Amino acid sequence: MDIVGFLKSQFICHLLICYIFIVSGLIINSIQLFTLILWPINKQLFRRINCRLAYCISSQMVMLLEWWSGTDCTLYTDPESYHKYGKENAIVILNHNFEIDFLCGWNFCERFGVLGSSKVLAKKELSYMPIIGWMWYFLEIVFCKRKWEEDRKTVVQKLLNLRDYPENFWFLIHCEGTRFTEQKHQISMQVAKAKGLPKLKYHLLPRTKGFAVTVQCLRNVVSAVYDSTLNFRNNENPTLLGVLNGKKYHADLYVRRIPLEDVPEDEQECSTWLHKLYQEKDAFQEEYYRTGTYPAVPIIPPRRPWTLLNWLFWALLLLYPLFKLLINMINSGSSLTLASFAFVIIIASVGVRWMIGVTEINKGSTYGNNDNKQKQK
Repeated sequence: MDIVGFLKSQFICHLLICYIFIVSGLIINSIQLFTLILWPINKQLFRRINCRLAYCISSQMVMLLEWWSGTDCTLYTDPESYHKYGKENAIVILNHNFEIDFLCGWNFCERFGVLGSSKVLAKKELSYMPIIGWMWYFLEIVFCKRKWEEDRKTVVQKLLNLRDYPENFWFLIHCEGTRFTEQKHQISMQVAKAKGLPKLKYHLLPRTKGFAVTVQCLRNVVSAVYDSTLNFRNNENPTLLGVLNGKKYHADLYVRRIPLEDVPEDEQECSTWLHKLYQEKDAFQEEYYRTGTYPAVPIIPPRRPWTLLNWLFWALLLLYPLFKLLINMINSGSSLTLASFAFVIIIASVGVRWMIGVTEINKGSTYGNNDNKQKQK
């Protein structure tokens, strides 16, 4: 196939994948809106339904990683801990170095059956993003403005609301607060020096208050902390656009299960504990870069078929009317109709590219970049 033909075929694949995701996502968001009538009647039923509806959206992105790009995800962990994954509530601490680390976190959730009910501590701006942001609203995701004085009351209330959640859930949290860049790292280490904290080589200084409050609010509900460190082999630099293009990556995820009883209850002691944890994470990163492996047993959790089946369902449901509409428009011969269709396609492509741009490191959050705002939360 010549280069032009390849680009055309890739562009068509992008359009079809994006069309299925956008249209199915908006349909599901609409259904979620109607489920609000259940909240005052049966809150737990509302939650169970929205877990399944959310799975219909998030699993499409996991499908792209697992099936479309064929990315390999090897889990390094203790075999005794492995059998507890998916059977208990947990706080999952993730490093924040890659554009698709959130997607690999979702993949981890999917392999153990908690993708639909997974929770995150997310920035407030994401709540306004169509499809995923709106999906998170109905999942009772904890949103914050990154101003702790304003956030604390809201975050505490949202976390306490999860104490009676009817499904097993994992609460995913990036304690660094923003994705790692060299500029942010330099600023973060200046703060570490000023506060007398040990410097980190591969991580930003963790922001401890959000983690401490999460532990306090979910104690006796959550059983453990899963300390998770993600890397990619051969110095791969994965991107969401690469996944969409079908590029295969090779991920290694090291997970340590730490019983929540081992995490101090006192906020200051919890802060000290988290700083020590990140020093250990830094050592694991150092060992990985030196040896290409982690100090645990490599396990490849079986890939479940549900992400692919969900995507095929929506593809069959939505592609037939699309092709039928396209054929009718071509047969009509109306220039205005064809121009309108092309305009809609362009708008959809721009919208998806914008959503992809949210994950890109060079267009990421400026949180942590401002030299005049070095206070660590």
